[in-house]
Amino acid sequence: MPDNFFNQYKKPIETFIDQALIEDLGLGDHSSLSCIDATDHSQAQLLVKQAGRIAGVTLAKHIFKRYNSKLKITSYIEEGSVIKKGDIVFTVQGPTLAILATERLVLNTLQRMSGIASLTYELSQMIKHTSSKLLDTRKTTPNFRYAEKWAVLIGGGINHRMGLFDAIMIKDNHVDFCGGMSKALEKTMSYANRLEKPTQIIVECRNKKEIEIALSFSKVSRILLDNYQPQELAEAIAIIDQRKPAEASGSISKKNLVEYAETGVDFISMGALTYGAKIIDLSLKAL
Repeated sequence: MPDNFFNQYKKPIETFIDQALIEDLGLGDHSSLSCIDATDHSQAQLLVKQAGRIAGVTLAKHIFKRYNSKLKITSYIEEGSVIKKGDIVFTVQGPTLAILATERLVLNTLQRMSGIASLTYELSQMIKHTSSKLLDTRKTTPNFRYAEKWAVLIGGGINHRMGLFDAIMIKDNHVDFCGGMSKALEKTMSYANRLEKPTQIIVECRNKKEIEIALSFSKVSRILLDNYQPQELAEAIAIIDQRKPAEASGSISKKNLVEYAETGVDFISMGALTYGAKIIDLSLKAL
């Protein structure tokens, strides 16, 4: 799974790595250059300081290797595994200057991704007795979306569209700007027919009338029900009657997640998977 995600989004992930390294290093790591000899070689270990689930090991390996191919990483704990305080996830050895130059970027990505994976796994387990699946959203940190969505996948969630480019989602503003659901979907279907490859079409419906209109278009992939209360959601799902998959979003938290999942909705999208996760404390220490 980790390699599949990287291979699918290789170019933007490598661009992220390059830009993040430039952001941190600028014209050079003066702190390390001032006291470390260019010929020095060292070894460091990734130390776990807080329990959770590890995510980002694969990305860390690519960061190390992209900066300096001479860095060697030895993993002891697999991506997505449970971790506890005191665990050693991996060791890295090679040029000391390279280890120090990449240390902060590696830690930033690992800590953030591990927090997201840990939260996603926790919430997924809460609703495992239902048929509902957790989706992420586009509510991500600018320029860090691929890493955050990768972490959701590692934690057992499902990636929604990666961005505006890989799915069509007709929301309330689209409908209102077009002058109604029927006009919006007629234009959408005409546009979709001109695309080189099929793409999923998700439609947000605010009421029974909009649901029925959306259901009448065969190419609609999923009905989005945003900011419905659980009872309202159950009623809307009964109207849909399994003719299309249904997705719930908006005002869904850890406190009411189970109640929403037990309505029988197929998918629950939660922006909190990415913006609400706390980091898992990790450190890279010299050996």
